[in-house]
Amino acid sequence: MSLLIWSVYRGWPVLLAAPLMALLAAALAADPLLATLTQRFMPATGGFVVAFFPLFLLGAVFGKLMEASGAAMALARAIVGHLGARHALPAVVLSCAALTYGGVSLFVVAFAIYPLAIALFRAAGLPLRLIPAAIALGAFTFTMSALPGSPSIQNAIPMPYFGTTVFAAPGLGLISGAIMAVGGLIYLSHAAASNTATNGLETATETQANSNELPSVWLALAPIVTVFGSNFVLAELALPNLDLVYLSEPAWGGVTPSQVIGVWALIGALTTAIILLFALTWRRLESVKETLTDGAEAALVPLFNTAVLVGFGAVVAALPAFSAVSALVEDIPGGALTGLAASASLLAGITGSASGGMSIALDAMGAHYLELALSEGQDPAALQRIVTLATGGLDALPHNGAVVTLLGIAGLSHREAYGPIFIVAVVIPVGSLLAALFLASWLGGF
Repeated sequence: MSLLIWSVYRGWPVLLAAPLMALLAAALAADPLLATLTQRFMPATGGFVVAFFPLFLLGAVFGKLMEASGAAMALARAIVGHLGARHALPAVVLSCAALTYGGVSLFVVAFAIYPLAIALFRAAGLPLRLIPAAIALGAFTFTMSALPGSPSIQNAIPMPYFGTTVFAAPGLGLISGAIMAVGGLIYLSHAAASNTATNGLETATETQANSNELPSVWLALAPIVTVFGSNFVLAELALPNLDLVYLSEPAWGGVTPSQVIGVWALIGALTTAIILLFALTWRRLESVKETLTDGAEAALVPLFNTAVLVGFGAVVAALPAFSAVSALVEDIPGGALTGLAASASLLAGITGSASGGMSIALDAMGAHYLELALSEGQDPAALQRIVTLATGGLDALPHNGAVVTLLGIAGLSHREAYGPIFIVAVVIPVGSLLAALFLASWLGGF
C-alpha cells in the first residue's frame, strides 16, 4: 500500500501502478499471481465499471457541455460579480460549490474557475498560493460528500449497498457541510490575513472570455436545477411507484427495487439535464460531435483509475494482513457507524480516492455493517451519509489525483500550496465526520 501511495505521488500512472502493486502484494503473501490477476483483480475492476459507467459517462458529458457552452463560466462570473473582489474567498468557494453541486466535474470546475480566481485574488491583494485551497474547499469537500442530493459519484456508490438515495440523511449532511464550509472559510480568511499578497503564481496565464459571448445566468442555472428536481421526482415519487417485481428474477439480477432506484434516478436526472442543456445551448457549441466526444473520453480516465484502485483493494482485502486490520477496526467501540467510518476512511487514504476507498470498503464489509446497523436500530440512510463523509477526508492526501491535477493547473508544488489544501480538505472534513458520528449515534439518520 505504501508503495502504491509513493508511486502515485511520484507521478506514475494509476492504471499501471495499481495492478503491479496488487501483484506485488500477492507475491509477498505467496498467493498465485495469475489467479490473483484474473480471479480477484479483474472481476473487482470490471464490476466497478459495470456498476458505475453510466454515471461517469453522463457526468463527464454534462460537465463538458456546461464548459463548452459557456454556462459554467456564466454562472461563476455571476456569483463573482455579485460578491465582488472584497469577498474573493467566498466568491471562489461558492462558484466551485454551485458548479460541483450541480453535477459539473471537479476537474472542469478547476479549469473554469482558476482564471477568475487569479483576477479576484490580485484585486483583493490575497495570497495567490491559496487559490488551490479555495477551489478544493468548494469542489472537493461539502458538495462532494455532505450535501443531500449531490450527484457526485461518492454520493451514488453507497446506494445499491444500503437501498438509499442521494438525499439520504439530509440533516447530517447539512450540518456536516456547514462545518466544512464555514470552517474552511474561517481558516482561509485567517491564512490570507497572515501572508503576503503575492506568494507564487506570478507566471500564471489569465484567460478572459467576453461576457457578451456567455449565456445568461438563468440559462446556466436551468440544467443544474433540472438535475436536482428530476432526481428528486424520480427517486422519491416516480420510480418507487413502478411495478419492479421482475427485478427479483435471476434474469434481472435478483435484486430489490431499492438497490437500483437511486442509480436509475441519477441516470435519468443527468440525461434530462443533458437534453435540456443541449437544447438551450447547441448554437453556442462550435462542434456538437467534438464536444460530446470530448465529454465521453473525459469519463474514461477517472472511471478506470478508480476501477483499478477497486481491483487493488479487492486483492488487498483477500490478504491475511487485511483480515487482521479488519478485526482491529471492528473492535473499535461505537458500533456499525464508527466501524464503517474508520474502515472507509482508512481505505480512502490508502488509495488516495474517495470513490475507490468507498467501493473497497463496501464490497468487503458493506453487508456486514448494514446487518449490524439494522440490529442496532440504525437507519441505513445514516450509513450512507457517514461512509460518504468518511471517504471525503483522508482521500485528499498528497497522492490524490485531483490534488495533483489542481496543483498542476496552478503551477505550484506540494511544498508551496498543499498545506492549506490539507487543512480545508482533510483536517476540517475529518472534524465534520466526528461531529456527524456524534449526532448520528444520538439521532440516527435524520
